[in-house]
Amino acid sequence: MNTAVKVVGLFAGGVSAYVMGSFMINMGTDMADMTKSVEQMTNDVHSMAKNMNGMAGNMMQMAQSMMEGQKKMGDDFANVARDMNVMTGSMISMSRDMNGLGLEISGMNTNIKEMNQSMSRMSGDISTMNNSMSGMRYDINKFTKPESIMMPWLR
Repeated sequence: MNTAVKVVGLFAGGVSAYVMGSFMINMGTDMADMTKSVEQMTNDVHSMAKNMNGMAGNMMQMAQSMMEGQKKMGDDFANVARDMNVMTGSMISMSRDMNGLGLEISGMNTNIKEMNQSMSRMSGDISTMNNSMSGMRYDINKFTKPESIMMPWLR
């Protein structure tokens, strides 16, 4: 029995050694895989930190660009406001000029009305003069041809 116990003990020890060895090998492989995973995670975290730093720099640049853009827009709006003031002044001046032009046109209309009245009177005077000339022609004709007075049938 002693031998059987020894064989069983050896067998049990061999199985135990195999199981323990397999366990240790698997544990070693798992530890190596874990170590590789931790290394990869470290690299990923390092890469992420670099990306975050780059992103922070880009955000800073974007913030500066936005500030510059707002300043330029503010300057542009100030220029627009100045130009609007100038344009408003020009429109006021143009309105005054148009009012003056209206007054000048009104005066011109009055002068045209007076000129039309004068031309109408002048036309009447010319008509009167034509009538007078017609009468004078007859009288002049009578004196330049006295035979027509003495002998009216010769006419």
